[in-house]
Amino acid sequence: MSKKDLMQQHSETFESIRHFDENSNEYWLARQLSRVLEYSEYRHFLPVIKKAKEALTTSKHSAADHFEDILEMVDIGSGSKRSVPDVRLSRYACYLIVQNGDPFRATQTEEKLRREKVKEKQAANRTHFEVGHTVRQTIKELGSTMPENLPKLEKSIKQIEREKKRIEGKKE
Repeated sequence: MSKKDLMQQHSETFESIRHFDENSNEYWLARQLSRVLEYSEYRHFLPVIKKAKEALTTSKHSAADHFEDILEMVDIGSGSKRSVPDVRLSRYACYLIVQNGDPFRATQTEEKLRREKVKEKQAANRTHFEVGHTVRQTIKELGSTMPENLPKLEKSIKQIEREKKRIEGKKE
């Protein structure tokens, strides 16, 4: 598959799950996005949503503008329906979710290397390039900030966690 075809497929998949509200505002549903991103279960996707919300709050933006908790009606068989919790996401929220994805999941590149049984170094390098290019193109299409242009944090997550432990230790 060519780079252009790969980018087209990615864009079509993402855009195919887009919804519009009564005011023509676009949104995505977290449960659908989790399937597109190949999470085995929605519960594994919830920590990623939480991280994305935290990233938004850290950047001094309101999570409520991009993440809306809702109840979605789903079919449970024999014509019955029940409500399940879901999250209505803005385009920016989707971007943050991709950026804050679970670090223990296989990367898209690793998955593609496995799926296509790529063994040769040149083919692996080409695959890494293609996937990286697609990710960067998606970031551009979303109108988001490229990783190298994101603001640098004053403290790393590890530093903050150490400080938190130290403070909690003093309270006890």
